[in-house]
Amino acid sequence: MTFEYVIIGAGYAGSVLAERIASQMGKKVLLIERRNHIGGNCHDVKDDNNILVHKYGPHIFHTDNKKVWDYLSLFTQWDNYHHEVLAMVDGKKVPIPFNLNTLYEVFPKTLAKKIEVKLLAKYEYNTKVPILELKKADDPELKMLADFIYEKVFAHYTAKQWGMKPEEIDQEVTARVPVFIGRDNRYFNDKYQALPRAGFTRMFERMLDHPNIKLMLNTDFKDVCALKDNRFLLMGHEFKGTVIFTGCVDELFGYEFGPLPYRTINMVFETVDTERYQEAATINYPFNYDYLRITEFKYLHPCRSPRTTILKEYPAEYKPGVNIPYYPVFTDECRASYAKYLERAEKVSGLLLVGRLAEYKYYDMDDMVARALEVFDTRIANVCAAN
Repeated sequence: MTFEYVIIGAGYAGSVLAERIASQMGKKVLLIERRNHIGGNCHDVKDDNNILVHKYGPHIFHTDNKKVWDYLSLFTQWDNYHHEVLAMVDGKKVPIPFNLNTLYEVFPKTLAKKIEVKLLAKYEYNTKVPILELKKADDPELKMLADFIYEKVFAHYTAKQWGMKPEEIDQEVTARVPVFIGRDNRYFNDKYQALPRAGFTRMFERMLDHPNIKLMLNTDFKDVCALKDNRFLLMGHEFKGTVIFTGCVDELFGYEFGPLPYRTINMVFETVDTERYQEAATINYPFNYDYLRITEFKYLHPCRSPRTTILKEYPAEYKPGVNIPYYPVFTDECRASYAKYLERAEKVSGLLLVGRLAEYKYYDMDDMVARALEVFDTRIANVCAAN
C-alpha cells in the first residue's frame, strides 16, 4: 500500500483526520500509534468486575457544538449522562463547581442569602465567573466569598494538580474552574452530554474501520520515520506526502530547544467489595490527601456487579520516556519555548502539528474534534482541491 498521509498518534486528532482523509478523499493513510491501543487517553476497557473503566482517567463527553456531536454520532450511539462532582470542604462533601446550592451548604442561611442577593445583582443568573475575577470584587462579602472558594476549593487542588500557584499559570486554565451563579449541580452545562454506549474505544474502532487506513500499534514513530534535512523519511525513503504529528513536539525535534514541561497523573485503580463506594461519580479532595480525586465508574457505566471499581488520581511531574504527558504547563516561559519549536516545524515540508501535545494547548474532547475537522477542511481538503 502506497501512503499519501502519515499520521502519528491515534487519539482524537489523529483518528478524526485519518477517518476524514480516508472516507472523504479516498486517500491512503498510515496511522502510527506508540501504545497498544487506539483512542489515546480516552481508551476504556472492562475490568475484572465487568465494569467499563477509563484507563487514563474519567472522560465525560460534553459539547454545544452540533457539528462535533453529529460527526461522532456517525460512529456511536449515546447514553445520556450528566456528571456531578463533590468536593471535600471542611469535612463536608459539597457540589462543585461552587454554586448557589454550595453557598447554602457552607455558610449560615442568613449570610448565604445576603451573598446570593449580591451575586445576582452583580452577575447574570446561570452564568460562570472565573474565581480570579471574583477575587477582584470590591464588596467585602463577595471578596470574602471569593477568598473562601479560592482557599477551600481551588488553590490547594490547583497547586496539587499543577505543582504551582494559580496566579503562576495562564487564565486559560484557571477559567476552567468557575463559580456558577445558579443552582445546577451538573459539572457541565452543555447542550449535549453523554457517553458512548459501547465505550470510547468501540467508537474509535468504528471510526478507523476503513480499507484506506493502515494502523500500526506498538510502534514508535522513530522506528519507521526519520527527519533529515527538513524532510521526512518513511522506512528509510523520502516521503513526499503529508505528515500529521499529534505527539510531543519537543520529542519530534529531539528536544533541540529543551524539553517542554507537562504534568502527568498516576492512576491507581482499586476494587472495593461493596456495590457503591461514594455519593457521586467523582469526589475532589483539595486538602489532606495526596490524590486529587476519586472516581467510581459504576456511576458512568451502570452494571451489575457485587463489587465496584474506583480510581485515585495522583498528580506528578512528567518525565520523558517514563510516564505519560497529560497537561501542557501554561506559563509565559513555556509558551516562548514552544514558539521556538513551532518556528522549527514550519521549516519542515508537509508537516502539520495537530493536538494537545503537538500544539501545546489544552483541548477538551469536543474542542479537539472541532480542531481536527477544521484542519481537515482548511489545511487538507481545500489544499488538495486547489492542486
